[in-house]
Parts: sequence; structure tokens; C-alpha cells
Amino acid sequence: MFFKPLRRVRPLPALRSETTPADQAPLAQSPWQVLGYGLIGLWAVTGAIATGVDLGTVQWMERQAQVLFFRLRGQVEPPANIVILAIDQESLARGADVQADPDRYPELAPIEIWPWQRAAYAQVIDRLLDNGARAVSVDLVLTDPSLYGPADDRQLAAVLRRHPGRAVLAANYEVFGTPDGGEQSQIVMPNPDFGAAMTQIGLINFLRDADKRVYQLSDNLIAEVLQPQGIGEGLDSFAVATLRAAQLEIPAVTTGDIFYYGPPTTFRRVPFWHVLDPTNWAVHQRQGTFQDAIVLIGPLSNDVGNDFIPTPFSETMPGVEIHANAIATLMQDRVIQSALPTAQERGWFVLALVGGGGLALMALIRQPVMQMSLAVGAIALWGTIGYLSFTAGQQIWPVAVPCLGLFLSGATCLTTGTIHTQLERRRLRTTLERYVAAPIVQEILTHHSSDFQSLLKGRRVQAAVMFCDIRSFTTLSLELEPEALLEQLNEYLNAMVEAILAAGGTIDKFIGDAIMAEFGSPISHGAETDALNAIRAALAMRRSLSVLQAEWQRAGKPILFNGVGINFGEAIAGDIGSIRRREFALIGDAVNIASRVEALTRNFWTDILITDSLYALVQDQVEVVPIGAQELKGRKDEKVMLYSLVGFKGDDPTLYHTVHERLRAFKGFEEMRS
Repeated sequence: MFFKPLRRVRPLPALRSETTPADQAPLAQSPWQVLGYGLIGLWAVTGAIATGVDLGTVQWMERQAQVLFFRLRGQVEPPANIVILAIDQESLARGADVQADPDRYPELAPIEIWPWQRAAYAQVIDRLLDNGARAVSVDLVLTDPSLYGPADDRQLAAVLRRHPGRAVLAANYEVFGTPDGGEQSQIVMPNPDFGAAMTQIGLINFLRDADKRVYQLSDNLIAEVLQPQGIGEGLDSFAVATLRAAQLEIPAVTTGDIFYYGPPTTFRRVPFWHVLDPTNWAVHQRQGTFQDAIVLIGPLSNDVGNDFIPTPFSETMPGVEIHANAIATLMQDRVIQSALPTAQERGWFVLALVGGGGLALMALIRQPVMQMSLAVGAIALWGTIGYLSFTAGQQIWPVAVPCLGLFLSGATCLTTGTIHTQLERRRLRTTLERYVAAPIVQEILTHHSSDFQSLLKGRRVQAAVMFCDIRSFTTLSLELEPEALLEQLNEYLNAMVEAILAAGGTIDKFIGDAIMAEFGSPISHGAETDALNAIRAALAMRRSLSVLQAEWQRAGKPILFNGVGINFGEAIAGDIGSIRRREFALIGDAVNIASRVEALTRNFWTDILITDSLYALVQDQVEVVPIGAQELKGRKDEKVMLYSLVGFKGDDPTLYHTVHERLRAFKGFEEMRS
């Protein structure tokens, strides 16, 4: 006997995301994402502070970026009118020839023994300036009297007086220890006899950077070291003094970095002894080697002194060639300047670039691999901008620290995002496997897990919506004991759910004994496939219920019947509910129609009714019995064409007819009892 229920079965949990009362939003950030934001902020602030205080490590890193830029750029054609007259091994070796046969090489007598006679420099300077050279600069500190006597010094002084202001001699900045453990510095000037001859004097020293290389022009040393100490007043750098001697324009800015033209040997070199030797000198005169040239005399041999210095292009560039690069830099107005002159400005820039870029990656991009890829892309982009600015505009931007910061930000996104994604995948799999077909679970985890939140947001979908409800369950719930009722109900629901999941459906919710499911959400495989999957599920549910009915009958249990209504249409899918409880659900007119259609199954002695919108998608593959246009509850202004589902074409219709007869008998039994 069937009558009204005393209680309802508690609904099973729907696919949902739950939050605690402390949560402020349904899509709150995970702890790993919060950690990611914190680490990105740490990288940005650390880089900014280190840059802002001009930390030595930062200087070293940025200089390595410059080294890379120089070497990527490669050699640039230097000015042809800068020539190095080299005190090289070849010239030093000529001394042995003189010693072996003095009468054969009388012109080379001044270079017989190192250190050479001052007469050698006098003859060379005189010959070069008399034959078209613009200026001659000697990269040797000629402080002490000549070892060959006063006459030797007088000969050089006479030549310098003969060419006033057209020769440059070297001054040297020295720092030495004092007896009390302190330091004292001084400028070592050339022999006063030479300076009195209206000779240009230039400082030959350079500042060394954190990596011990020379990048900066000598004027930086004068401005940053000598002038604050009050020494070297009025002293020019070797490069500026050379331009004065050559009567060339001096640029307004002489402080900054050297524009290196290339590695050693980039500038033309001529052995010193060629100018003294008549035969070689004649060749150079015919070729115009020194015509209108700036000639730099300096050592290129280790036997002369350790004047080999690390530069961006080489670990051992001769000092005289560094001067050649410095002179060419000023002469062609190619001084390399910092785009942000102060360390504080560079610090703020690093904070903005790393902090802004890193936080944008974290906030705007969800996929960890994409975040890392974009970080690498940003590094490449900024590195390219820095390189082009350096090579084309002679401007230096912070590159190494921002690129490191962006890399760390990308690595942070990748690490925290991957951990977060794996935890979400684990949680998601556990949750989805209870409500969604296994293949769909795998598809979500494979293709959509990193963007699962987008599936939770409201979006319009085309889906097949199914409602399934037990006939007369309200009376059955009072006839059976609670334990027996729940046991039979769960047995029934398990069979129905398995049929739905096996066909690729998603369990939307349990409404007491009713089931709502959809095909096409959260993942759609196309309208026709989704509709066919709904048909497969309904037919499988029919078969499963038939098996259960036979088992219940043998066990003496009440026989349950159900009705299934399926509609295809547009609905809204998303995360619905309050802060305390939310569930992924489908809402909309398509859902309402499916619910109303299910209710009509009891009027036509059938277990499965489908709407015309669903039938239109599967009509070539299924057998149906037309029911006709029916008015749905709450929709009096329109009717919906309904069909009773027999099965797929070619299937045996016996079960359909059996169910039809059972339902006719069941309805007659209900009417007789009422």
C-alpha cells in the first residue's frame, strides 16, 4: 500500500566548492598563490634595494651584461686616422741587430737597449709631426732623468719646444701606503723640462669596475677621485689632451663609458722601429700611413711592463689601445651614458619593472608554463631593448638585475603554480570522479585543470539536460523502514548514476530521489554527440532498472518505476550558491523544460520522453513514438513536441514494450488505490 511520506531522503552532495566563514570570496587565492605574490614582491624589493645602494654585486652583474652586448655587437670599424706606434717585441728585437752590427743599423742606435734613449722618441715625434701627423701622444711616464745623461733629455725637450702643444706626455695617478698604515695619493708628472716646453699632459689612469675591467673614460677618475681630493687641478685625461694636441673638437661631455671598437688589434699598429728605419719609413710615407693621423706611442710587449688590462673584449688589452678606444670615443662623440644617472633612479626602475612584470604574470596568467614562457619572453624582449639602446643609442639601462628578477618571478610562478595545480588536480579528481564520467574527468584534468576556475564562472552552454524521478516515491518512503528505504534507494541511485557516468554525463544534483544530469557541461563534445550520449544514458538506465526490478521482485521488495525527461537547449553553467555552500550547476529555460517533460512521462505510460530540440539532433539514429505537442506546466502560451524513446534504430524494442505495459499496469494500480 502506498501513501504520503513522513520524511525525505537527504540529498547527496553536488559538485561544489566550499569555503569557510572566514573566506571573503568564492575564488579566494590559495596559500601557494599568496606565497607566489610574496616571493615576487621579495625579488622586486631586493633587486631595487641592491640597485639603489649600488651594491658591488649589482655593478658586477650589469657590467657582465655590457660585456655580452659588446661581444654580440662585435668589431666596429675604428677611425682610420688613429695609429698605434707599437713598442713591440719586433722593435725590441732590433736592438740585438744593432749590437751585432752597429755600422749597418746606425739609425736604430737609440733603441739598442731598453729603456730606450729619449732621443728615439725625439726623432720619432719630430719626424711624424714634420710629415703630416696631427698629434703624437706618448703612453709612457717620462719622470726620471734619462739613463743616458742630460743631453738625451735635452734632445727630447728641444723637439717638444719645436712642436709646441702638438705632443702629449703621460701623467700617472699613484696610491701608496704610509708608515702609519694609511694611504696617500699623488700625481706623477713628466720631467719638468718636458712640461716647460708647452707640451700637453694627460692622465693615463682609468677606474676599474667591480669585475676589474676598464669601462670608464679617464675623465671619470678625474671627476670622482682627483677633484674631491683637490689634486690634479686643471689636468686633462690622456684622451682629451690628445684631442687638444690634434686641434680637434672636444665633446661637451667627456665622462661616461668607452665605446670599445673591438678586441686588441682593432686599431692599426705599426712597429716603432719602422719610423727610424729609412726603408720602412719611405714605404709609410708613400702609403700616407701617418698623414693627418693621431699617433699613440705605447708598449705592446710584456718585456716593457705589465700594461695589459682586462676590458669587455679581452682580458689583456694593451693600455695604449684602451687609450686609442677612448680617443676615438670622444672624437666621434660616442660616449656611452647611463639612461638613469643615479643609483636611486635605477632602483625605482628595477622595482617597477620586476614588481610590475612579475605581479602581472601572477595575476593575469593562470597556466604556470605559460607564466614561465612569458617571463622568458619578457627577459628576451628587455634584453633586446637594452642591447639596441646600448649599440644604437650608446645608452645603458639596467638589464642584468631586471632579467634576473623576471626569471625568478617566472620560476616562482612556475613552482608555486605547479604545486597549486597539482593539489587542485588531486582535489578536483577526487571531487569530479563522484559526479562526472571518468573520460570527462581525465579531459578536464588534461586540458582544463589549470583553468578550472573559468569553468566555474557563469557561461552559456548548449547541453542535453536530463531529469529522472521515481514514481510515487512519497508513499513508498512511509511504507518502508528508514534503513530499508535508504538501502533500496541507494541501490537504485547507484545504478542510475553509473549509467549516466558511463555515457559521459555529469551529475548536476540529487533532489531527494530525483536526479538531474547534463551532457555537454562542463565539457562539450559537440551538440550531436552530447545528445546521443544522453540517449545512451537513458536507455542504459532503462536496462539497469529492469534488472533491479527483477531482483527486487525475487527479494520481495517494492518495485520502483521512474520517468526520464530529456531536453536540449541553452542554459547557464557556473558556480552557484552562498559563501558557505556552493555547487556547480546548470540553470535556465532548458533545465525547466526538462523537468516539466519528466513529469509528463506518467501521463503517457512511458519511461523516457524527449523534446523536439533533442530529437532533431538524433532523429537519424533513434526510433521514437510521437506523443504530439504538449502544454507544459507554467508554459501555457507554447507547446513542446514530445517523443517517447523506443531505442536506437535496429535495437530490439521488446524492453520498451515491456516497460510500457508495466507502467500502464502500475498507473492503473495507482488509480485504483486513489
